[in-house]
Amino acid sequence: MFKLLAQPLPLHSLLSSSTPLSRRYFSSIPQLQSHLSPSSQHDDVERIFRMMTTSSDPLSLKQFLRASQIPFTNDLVDRVLKRVRFSHSNPLSALEFYRITSRTKGFVHSPYSLDTMLYVLGRSRKFEEMWELLLETKKKYRSLITPRTAQVVLARVAKVCSVKQTVESFKRFKRLVSEFDVSCYNALFRTLCQEKSMSDARNVYHALKHEFRPNLQTFNILLSGWKSPEEAEAFFGEMRDMGVEPDVVSYNCLVDVYCKGREVEKAYKVITKMRDDGIDLDVITYTSLIGGLGLVGQPDKAREVLKEMREYGCYPDVAAYNAAIRNFCIAKRLGDAYNLMEEMEGKGLSPNATTYNVIFRSLYWANNLKSSWSLYLRMKATGCLPNTQSCMFLIRLLRRQEKVDMALELWNDMIDKGFGSYNLVSDVLFDLLCVLGKLEEAERCFLQMVDKGQKPSHVSFRRIKVLMELANKHEALTNLSEKMSAFGSAIQMNKNNVDELERPISDFISG
Repeated sequence: MFKLLAQPLPLHSLLSSSTPLSRRYFSSIPQLQSHLSPSSQHDDVERIFRMMTTSSDPLSLKQFLRASQIPFTNDLVDRVLKRVRFSHSNPLSALEFYRITSRTKGFVHSPYSLDTMLYVLGRSRKFEEMWELLLETKKKYRSLITPRTAQVVLARVAKVCSVKQTVESFKRFKRLVSEFDVSCYNALFRTLCQEKSMSDARNVYHALKHEFRPNLQTFNILLSGWKSPEEAEAFFGEMRDMGVEPDVVSYNCLVDVYCKGREVEKAYKVITKMRDDGIDLDVITYTSLIGGLGLVGQPDKAREVLKEMREYGCYPDVAAYNAAIRNFCIAKRLGDAYNLMEEMEGKGLSPNATTYNVIFRSLYWANNLKSSWSLYLRMKATGCLPNTQSCMFLIRLLRRQEKVDMALELWNDMIDKGFGSYNLVSDVLFDLLCVLGKLEEAERCFLQMVDKGQKPSHVSFRRIKVLMELANKHEALTNLSEKMSAFGSAIQMNKNNVDELERPISDFISG
């Protein structure tokens, strides 16, 4: 049905190698590099993404893909699904694309594509489709289902379901994963620590610990979830009692919980213990300490830690500098924050979006648009793409001060370079444009967004619609209405029969 570049390696060979699947697939095709340049690969990803967002039903999507003659490779499919993930596009369209590629002769999905597809479905609460996909994968390529898959699925379930339902989902993986070992249990505990509470994770651990033998990673996961220093101390002692010796990760968890609890003196005692035991402090240890010193109002002392760690042969990374910069922002000493950013660059470290966001936040609450915009221009000049948080700080500030030209410049940059969330930023932008009666600009931005395969919100559409009706722009309104209706037809998926032992998680949710 589709033109393939070459037959892939045998499945067992692909899955047993330590080299990433997509890289191994590509290395088996020596001539590929000369045929597919990075720009052409990007173009193919965008073409497929547009097909997925504009097709009204599975047949149309299938016909589009057949007519395009785009060859399917693991790298291409991975990047398409990654594009879907970060654009929050229709999950059912993505699932249909996934299944079309699955049915292509000689093509085998990578573990990354499976996990990404499951993430997209779970985020949209398409739990029934998520479990159906897992069952399909179990029947064809069970080795693709890994402990990481369990982590992805459980995290999505835990966000909207109870602890009991999350554990029930975990138990279903016994029938899906090839090797159900301690790594799967660790995936559950990590999920509960991140999505629920430490108490939930501890209770589940005690309920299940007779089923497996905890390892160092088990304890490190549970330690990292504690919020109370006292509880962390008790669990740390339990770990030692069981004969599991802590490593630098274990100690870092203890240092971190002390620092977040503003018990910096106790954190220093742990650091002394680490040195006495011959455990080298790493950049994470120092970063926690820098953050803790900032919380107790000692940004200058935290700044000295950056120098101290170098003396011990541990060099600050971007995260360590970000922690120190955040301290000065909290203390409203933006001059020192900027100086640290310049020092970073002098050390060969490139500030990332987090670096800029901690400063954007301070400027936002100070209503300082001039400095915010200068920081944005600096960000662009250094080649650091803003993320959604950066864009939201800026667009809200621009909305507050009704700066249309600057807001449109930000939007055009987003359209041209593909950063930020069009959905979130557009709501604020359309609000600004409609309030000021900038109908032509609103229409243009609306069409740009649709052209990117993104659906404007109904609230924004209604506001533009009212203005167009008042301006008697009926032809333009008809065009926008047709664009919106094209997004309304969700792809209907075929449902597979699932036996009683493998009921979809939606049954548990509604039960």
